[in-house]
Amino acid sequence: MLIGKNDLGEFPVILAPLEDITDSAFRNICRMHGADMVYTEFVSSEALVRSAVKSSTKMLFDETERPLGIQIFGKDVEAMKNAALLAEELNPDLIDINFGCPVRKVAMKGAGAGLLNDIPLMVAITREVVRAVKLPVTIKTRLGWDENNKVIVDVAEQLQDVGIQAITIHGRTRAQMYSGEADWTLIGDVKNNPRMKIPVIGNGDITTALKAAEMFDKFGVDAIMIGRAAIGNPWIFNEIKSFIHKGELNPPPGLQERITVSLAHLRLAIQKKGERKGIIEMRKHYAGYFKGLPGFKKIRMDMLTRQSFNEIEGILRDLSCF
Repeated sequence: MLIGKNDLGEFPVILAPLEDITDSAFRNICRMHGADMVYTEFVSSEALVRSAVKSSTKMLFDETERPLGIQIFGKDVEAMKNAALLAEELNPDLIDINFGCPVRKVAMKGAGAGLLNDIPLMVAITREVVRAVKLPVTIKTRLGWDENNKVIVDVAEQLQDVGIQAITIHGRTRAQMYSGEADWTLIGDVKNNPRMKIPVIGNGDITTALKAAEMFDKFGVDAIMIGRAAIGNPWIFNEIKSFIHKGELNPPPGLQERITVSLAHLRLAIQKKGERKGIIEMRKHYAGYFKGLPGFKKIRMDMLTRQSFNEIEGILRDLSCF
């Protein structure tokens, strides 16, 4: 699959952009475990043009993370164009526009999935960003605003017509948020629309290698994107690829491997953010790394009180006795 000059191979598996999750440390870990492409957390266009340090920092990445897309969001055409230009200065592999975030503070202010209520503005933003930058521009969005407004087939055509080079579709409406099951039927309709020539990437409820293979086979998408299922579980990328390319189901990681990878993740987080912030940011990942381990809830609560790498490393090393 090609996005511009970025060749992601056949049946690529991509890490979704997730706010407060897909920082540089986590992106590195996922790339090490088979993610074919990664994205930054979404960055506010308004904050970027105001030179907000926190937003600018979100765009920073290592060469080891490539191919990588910087994702931006906003509702103002001029701000989005200028944000895309600022992102391009960092030389990512592509610029992605978020038209899918459903959270109230974004969507109800007219950004993210809120733009599914204003398709002409969505198209105008996309057109100006495509014109402004030399990098490939891609889009991530949803099926529509609600059950009565599933507009994605028409929207995908309009966005392709103004120059995007790939589209990622989450199989829910904004009204669904993250509830219920993702509906891939309309994702398949977009992919199988004879007018569509760009790659179509499916997203939503891919939690196993078997499910990933089913979605590739049933709906013909060019790639799949993994979001929440990768939190504390970076192995999912290689698991999917092994099954699709070799027909082999990888065994789940053993306890020692989970300890080793979680510590590597923690070291990276500290290296990039400092010990205090790195430790705090890492806390959201432990439940995934040690899901199903008897008695881990109590151990995790103990870890949440620790303030140094050495203390946390000691607790994790002691897990080897389980």
